[in-house]
Amino acid sequence: MRADNSRHLARAARTRAEQTRRRAILAVRHLTRTGQPLTVTTLAKEASVSRSWLYTQPDLLEQIHAQQHRTPTRSTVPARQAASDPSLKQRLQIANQRIRDLQADNQQLRDALAQALGDHRATRPATTPD
Repeated sequence: MRADNSRHLARAARTRAEQTRRRAILAVRHLTRTGQPLTVTTLAKEASVSRSWLYTQPDLLEQIHAQQHRTPTRSTVPARQAASDPSLKQRLQIANQRIRDLQADNQQLRDALAQALGDHRATRPATTPD
C-alpha cells in the first residue's frame, strides 16, 4: 500500500502560493516606487507570474486599478525633444492664418456659387403658368 503524501503536496502548494503572492506584492511595491506603469502585464512580467493568475487576485487588481486612476498618463517625449513655447506659439499663428485663408476661400467659393446660380436662373427660359 502506498503512503499518503497528500499533506506534503498540500504544504508544497501552500508554500508555492505564498511565494507567488510575495513576489507579486514586492513587484507592486517596486513598480510603484520606481514610477513604472503598474498594469497586469508589467506586474506579471516583474513578478514572474501569469496574467491569468493575477486576474484571480482581486486585491492586486484593485491596486493596479487604483494606481492607474491615480497616475495621469504623461507624454513619453523626452524634455529635450518637447516643443518650446515660442515654437508652439508659431505653430498656433500658422494654424490661425491657415484658418483665415480657408475661410476666405470658402467665402469666395460661396460668392462664385451664388453668382453661378443667379446666372443659371437668369438664362433659364421662363415657364408660363397653365
